[in-house]
Amino acid sequence: MSWTEIVIEVARARAESLSDALMEAGALSVSVEDADEGTEAEQPLFGEPGMEPEEAAWEHSRVVALANGDADHAAIVAAALAACGLEPDSVDYQLRPVEEQDWVRLTQSQFEPIHIGKNIWVVPSWHDAPDPDALILQLDPGLAFGTGSHPTTRLCMEWLEAHPPRGQTVLDYGCGSGILAMVASKLEAAQVVGVDIDPQAIESARANAENNQCEIAYYLPEEFSSASGLGLPQRFDVVVANILSSPLRLMAPMLASRVNPGGSLLLSGILVRQVEEVARAYAPFLELSLWAERDGWVALAGRRLLSPAP
Repeated sequence: MSWTEIVIEVARARAESLSDALMEAGALSVSVEDADEGTEAEQPLFGEPGMEPEEAAWEHSRVVALANGDADHAAIVAAALAACGLEPDSVDYQLRPVEEQDWVRLTQSQFEPIHIGKNIWVVPSWHDAPDPDALILQLDPGLAFGTGSHPTTRLCMEWLEAHPPRGQTVLDYGCGSGILAMVASKLEAAQVVGVDIDPQAIESARANAENNQCEIAYYLPEEFSSASGLGLPQRFDVVVANILSSPLRLMAPMLASRVNPGGSLLLSGILVRQVEEVARAYAPFLELSLWAERDGWVALAGRRLLSPAP
């Protein structure tokens, strides 16, 4: 099977409608790129989580449609232009053949084992572990956040390695793929619990735990809140939350209440400029300090007092 890309450059106002029209006309998929990418006119297009741009297009957009190699590409373009009210001669397009590839092997080649801290390796299933005696996590890239490549994940893994929770109870709140919970488990924690709002993340984390022979209980927040009857502790010796600063601030009373007296709280997903406001949100419960910084992200850590201060 061969494929061909149909490339059309249009103004922002036409990008979305043309994309839809190309799909209706027989394209297999469509993407929109910045036609000025790599030039001084390139326009960054991004937003904070939850505040993504309403229109995923640029002033000068490049619409790229994938079609079967033996399709009538001229007919696809003509039908799409007609559906958008454009004259066939008003828009130029190019055809780009897509070379045959072993797509599975090509995708896998982009994910090599990741070395974290002193002795941790995150290894995709199609690779052998570089050091069989290290702490090995077999983890394939997937839909849930957390393969060890992001600075915040690395910071949390390094903290756990530096403060091994041997014989302790650990809560990973916002667990994503479950990678931090698995590190805690492999560092001989007595009991590990993971919580995430995304059912798909919970499903992924459970599969990852099974693949890594880790005994970890995973819950949605509502399940976790009512799980006291399942023998789960209400407080933990170590609580880890690698999320983002806004939810971390909102959850300060809840997360702090989950830490045993004398226990540790580790937070990440925080930018350097957000340290003070996050620390201030937790100040009524415990004192947080900067543990480490990487690529503009930080990890904050603190210990809950054994007894209330006088």
